[in-house]
Amino acid sequence: MSLGYLVLEIKRAVRAGRFLIFTVALPILMFIFLAGVYGNNNTDQRTALMINMTTWGAFAAALFAGARVAIERDAGWQRQLRLTPLTGGGYLGGKGVVGMIVAVPAVVLVPLIGAIGEGVHLNAGQWAQVTVGVWLAVIPMVLLGLLLGQYGTADSMQAITGVLMLVLAMFGGLWVPLDALPSVFGTIARILPTYWMNQIGSTAIGSSREHLSTAVLVLLGWTVVFGVLVVRRYRQDSARR
Repeated sequence: MSLGYLVLEIKRAVRAGRFLIFTVALPILMFIFLAGVYGNNNTDQRTALMINMTTWGAFAAALFAGARVAIERDAGWQRQLRLTPLTGGGYLGGKGVVGMIVAVPAVVLVPLIGAIGEGVHLNAGQWAQVTVGVWLAVIPMVLLGLLLGQYGTADSMQAITGVLMLVLAMFGGLWVPLDALPSVFGTIARILPTYWMNQIGSTAIGSSREHLSTAVLVLLGWTVVFGVLVVRRYRQDSARR
């Protein structure tokens, strides 16, 4: 994988206006607004909210980064790259790295605001789990974005990504506490990778009934499933073109 190609991909991703709005600005604004609603005396709820918004921003960034594959397919960029020394593994790997990098602002800025402006206090191990842990947990979401990009078109990806982002956030328990909803929503949430991604951070502060090891294993399972599907679809698409 060429370093120059990787740098180019990162620049193209962060220049997108939608990336800055949905993955950086919106989670931060939602966190500040909702933290104010909870008041100054409810530190536990503000901490849980911080983790929720960190998760939301990180996985949204991953989806948007992967969705750009659809635009490149329609424009013939993938076909052009196949004429270069860049391999299919290098192309997908580069996209995966970009998806991880664009998730960094959310896992840095939201907790930073929580610590400086909202009075969230955690020890070093907890901060590491909330930031680095959630960042690593975004891997299956990066692969999901790549998979969507391999199937979608440039015209359809904005709608597909937007709807999927809302569904995964809402039913994954990032916007509304699952305890406030009927039990069926809890069952649905446990199927979704966003729920388990959020549990990586939530188990750090003891606000989850799940175990950290369970969350890691489920996310590893989703990583394998999405990874296999991405490689399979890319090979099918390459054979047709």
